Amino acid sequence: MKHIALAAFAASTALAHMPRAVHAAPRADSSDPKVMLTQLQAAFDDFKKANDEKLKSKSDDVVMNEKVDRINAAVGDLQSNFQKALDDVNAKMAAAKIGAGVIGDIPGDPEYVSAFKAHMRKGDVQAAMTKGTAEDGGYLAPVEWDRTITGKLKRVSPIRANARVISITTAGFKKLFTDRAVGSGWVGETAARPATSTPQIGSLDFPLGEIYANPAISQQLLDDSAIDLEQWLSDEVDTEFARQEGIAFLSGDGVNKPHGILGYVTGGAHAARHPWGAIEAINSGSAAALTSDGFIDLFYSLPAEFRQNAKLYTGRLAQAGMRKLKDGQNNYLWQPSFAAGQPATLAGEAIVEIPDMPGVAAGSIAALYGDMDATYLVVDRVGIRVLRDPFTNKPFVHFYTTKRVGGGVYNPEPMRALKIAVNA
Repeated sequence: MKHIALAAFAASTALAHMPRAVHAAPRADSSDPKVMLTQLQAAFDDFKKANDEKLKSKSDDVVMNEKVDRINAAVGDLQSNFQKALDDVNAKMAAAKIGAGVIGDIPGDPEYVSAFKAHMRKGDVQAAMTKGTAEDGGYLAPVEWDRTITGKLKRVSPIRANARVISITTAGFKKLFTDRAVGSGWVGETAARPATSTPQIGSLDFPLGEIYANPAISQQLLDDSAIDLEQWLSDEVDTEFARQEGIAFLSGDGVNKPHGILGYVTGGAHAARHPWGAIEAINSGSAAALTSDGFIDLFYSLPAEFRQNAKLYTGRLAQAGMRKLKDGQNNYLWQPSFAAGQPATLAGEAIVEIPDMPGVAAGSIAALYGDMDATYLVVDRVGIRVLRDPFTNKPFVHFYTTKRVGGGVYNPEPMRALKIAVNA
């Protein structure tokens, strides 16, 4: 991993000295982080050039629009793929080591292999042997197979990774809040001291929902498989739980599941749930599009106390529109990431991609901006329970897995939402 990171860094520092011919080189190995880094830089340069031409032409040219959108999509793909490239390289290296020198679950025998090769070199084999026929030697040349299972993509939301997470050992969780509305006043030496207002205290419930899975595998397959199916199934359930949680943390209705953060935005289903009110919505400035002024208003509407840890949470489709935005000096607000682990930015603000965020459409919440750790609370009931049940449905073994988790807005003040709408 260290060598790969150094290679990626060297590639990024060399970009400024690369001739354009290098950028135009054929994409021979799109899994190489160094190659992908060069491709990303070239694609973003091409996007800026094409978009500038479109803006200068001031005409609705279908061909030009299609060209800009195509390059824009390519930049998005390259940005996402570059972030995953290093992990993919490590995964392939690990997979290449699995099964080396192994036939089924029996380790290879170096002495037997050496003796067999020596015997074959003597030339005293009475019958022709070929691997095409099992009885004539095919058994000795088994086909190697990949002892890993590649799964279909499941996009997992990063809300949990950015939110505040607590673990509890009870049936639920409540949080007390105060409005800090204590009154005060100036008085003279002998003036009366009437009663002042007293702060009010409110409570907020974070009920737990339960998520479950109940897959089954036959006992014989568990006994005979060369892969640890129990571990594989456990990993699959973990991924599915993470996917379902992410959806609920964003848009859950609170019925047997967490209350999603979008519901707390002004006008949302949970807008009146928190004692301190709803998450403030900032209009984008356009009835059906993103605008530079809308994002500037969004960023500066957040109190300065929360700006240090603030990030921009948005979806992939919205980022396509963000890449076209410019500031007053004609500079593009969106900038790609050229280093592993570093996010793309908009006007210097880090972007976190949320898979299920709404797209750019009239009335939708296209982005959230703020400190997620100070805003959203994830409540975990300690432990994931797995009940291994070989009795209910013989000959199948069921792996009944449950997890109890809740979630909701802890404090609406450190977050703002960008709503696609014209300013009132």
